[in-house]
Amino acid sequence: MKSYVFPGNIEEEILQINNGQIPYMRTAAFSALVKESEQMMLQLINCKRGKVIFYTASGTGAMEAVVTNFVTLKKKAFIISGGSFGHRWKSLCDYYTCPNEIFEVPFAKDIDYDKLESAIIESQPDVFLCQHHETSTGQLFNLKKISDICHKYNVSLVVDVISSFLADPLDMDALGIDICITSSQKGLNIAPGLSLIVLAESVQNLPYARKGYYFDFAENLKNLERGQTPYSPATTLFMQLHARLIMDVEKGANAIVDEVRNKAHYFRSLCKKNGWEVPAEVPSNCITGFFVHKNGDILFNELLKQDIYIMPGGTPHYFRVSHLGVQTKEDLDELAARIKEIENYKLN
Repeated sequence: MKSYVFPGNIEEEILQINNGQIPYMRTAAFSALVKESEQMMLQLINCKRGKVIFYTASGTGAMEAVVTNFVTLKKKAFIISGGSFGHRWKSLCDYYTCPNEIFEVPFAKDIDYDKLESAIIESQPDVFLCQHHETSTGQLFNLKKISDICHKYNVSLVVDVISSFLADPLDMDALGIDICITSSQKGLNIAPGLSLIVLAESVQNLPYARKGYYFDFAENLKNLERGQTPYSPATTLFMQLHARLIMDVEKGANAIVDEVRNKAHYFRSLCKKNGWEVPAEVPSNCITGFFVHKNGDILFNELLKQDIYIMPGGTPHYFRVSHLGVQTKEDLDELAARIKEIENYKLN
């Protein structure tokens, strides 16, 4: 199988972690594993005095946790919506009746940062919610510009970095981000099922709203002091995460990002060669979103028949290819050739 979706192809040594007996988690050994994982995460995202909450949940679960514990403390949220994942912040805020205002960004376009600043001045929010990379379009937003605006007007900054962590440069301390959210199945390149919230020192001692039971920040932070979660964790996923983080720390975040960038640039050169449009104004290294000319209605299923997975994009003839996980230039050459062959099919 060739996977160009998330998490991508995974090394055999990581996959084998799931094949053994499952150890009991209420032990000193598992507590040490969790604490070590936290320290390695903080190193990779550069949040020196941070804390990490681990949930057995998807990334949306972590987004919900941020809304119920943190955003509900605020008077008003300001939301960047550049696609389906940006709009998820809006849906969560509406569900929990958090006052909010949305700033729409057209498909695959960058933010107009001057207009954004004007909107912040007019809106006067106290928390800003955004994606670093809008995964549905491939567009990467400029966190430095966003951070500068937020600090200028004293707005807390919460960023979903689920598809940018270890794919694009990210320095939580340098950017002054209060909360980052990520999950296991993208840059960390392990199975889905874990989400992680990184809390900067600036937000660790707040009287959290505690409007949810399972996702309660205070309860999770209390248990994490002893390296545990309050409820049964996905034990083997924690073991995969620990193994992956050891590998990532040894390699270094910058080197990992460089590898992903090189794969992304190479595939985009193949897109250009084949005349496939890449619409994102500032594409993330994580994925390449592109339009084929024809036969887009059959491309996904025809590749499935060949045991190849790419992501449909919800727009006719638009597809996305991930550059995370085990992937070579030869793999990308073969993928482009297969796509071109299907694009050129003559249908009866």
